[in-house]
Amino acid sequence: MTRLTPRFKQHENNLMSNLLNYINTKIKSHFWRSLLGLVLFLGICLSGLTAFSSPLKAEPLDSVDYPLVEKVPNGPEVQPPNLSSLYTNFVTNALKQAEPAVVQINVSRTLNNLPNVLRPFLGGVRPIPPTAPIIRGVGSGFVIDPKGLILTNAHVVDTADVVSVSFQDGRTFDGEVLGADPITDVAVVKIDARDLAVVPIGNSDLVKQGQWAIAIGNPMGLQETVTVGVISAIDRTASDLGIFDKQIGFLQTDAAINPGNSGGPLLNEKGEVIGINTAIIGQAQGLGFAIPINTASAIAQQLITKGKVDHPYIGIKMIPLTAQIAQQINRSQKDFKINSNEGILIVDVTPRSPAAQAGLQVGDVIQKMNNRPVTETTVVQTIINDNGIEHPLKLEVQRNGQQKTVTVRPEPIPSQVS
Repeated sequence: MTRLTPRFKQHENNLMSNLLNYINTKIKSHFWRSLLGLVLFLGICLSGLTAFSSPLKAEPLDSVDYPLVEKVPNGPEVQPPNLSSLYTNFVTNALKQAEPAVVQINVSRTLNNLPNVLRPFLGGVRPIPPTAPIIRGVGSGFVIDPKGLILTNAHVVDTADVVSVSFQDGRTFDGEVLGADPITDVAVVKIDARDLAVVPIGNSDLVKQGQWAIAIGNPMGLQETVTVGVISAIDRTASDLGIFDKQIGFLQTDAAINPGNSGGPLLNEKGEVIGINTAIIGQAQGLGFAIPINTASAIAQQLITKGKVDHPYIGIKMIPLTAQIAQQINRSQKDFKINSNEGILIVDVTPRSPAAQAGLQVGDVIQKMNNRPVTETTVVQTIINDNGIEHPLKLEVQRNGQQKTVTVRPEPIPSQVS
């Protein structure tokens, strides 16, 4: 490589000085001054490049560990959504524990004394053999004891010759009616099975108007049908519904109940039985009625232990006394007066009944029973039921304006009396 000597460097400087002097003296135009400025600028730039053209030593950076992706501090752990909650609610939860214990009850009864004139209507157009026709029916029930005890309605099984019980898993058992009580419409059926699922029993005394109600049964033979509503009313009496042969109160619900639902459970939102689906008003919709489970359980216990229920009765027919009724009687009767505007008026006394034997008469006004004032017939029936057949019943009555105390000893209601 050729190296520049100092002499040659001086010569180069002289030439540059002469060039600058020439330009300053000879060039006057604006164009050349501009061009000169450009040349000088380029020269300075080139000199700068020459000055920094020596190699640079790269200095290593301080060693710092920078991750490619910054780590975010851990927050609360987010769980994936539980999609099963989209398909469950209080109804499905209630059914999960109750439904395995709900059964279908199939019954049949042979009509031995059916008139011959009716046989063609039951046998269709084909000739029928000279045998008695069989009437078949279907109802519902639910297991109350894992050893095979099933609760249902009396009207489902009380006239049946053959009873069979079917579970939702397909198992079928022959059933035996341990007892049926037409007065309360409660019955108990026994099957030969063990370790059965049982429906949880609730407390019907705690039922409130407006709470949820779930009905399960086999309407029209459609197994395990579920309907939902609310408790529309409590303490409906049999007389309110025009059922004068029953001595029982009802829970009213708008959960759909149809033929075949009879005997099935009415559940609360927890899946506990609060009633037995029993009746509907056919001319209306959303008017279903269930026997409170507390009442049904007490009746069932007697049916299990004795096969029957001893209902106490005293043998009277009665109506609530009002001021209007008292005035009508007083105007129509010259020798008989009613000096009260409230109480229970006796309108009939059954011959040879406990009431007749105690000396009660038509026209007597019952004002107290066991020291409890009475103004409603339902209260009278409740007091009689609570008193039972083992204890005398004290009545305070008014007869033709005079006060009397009468002691009546209730007896089991005769089978022919309803």
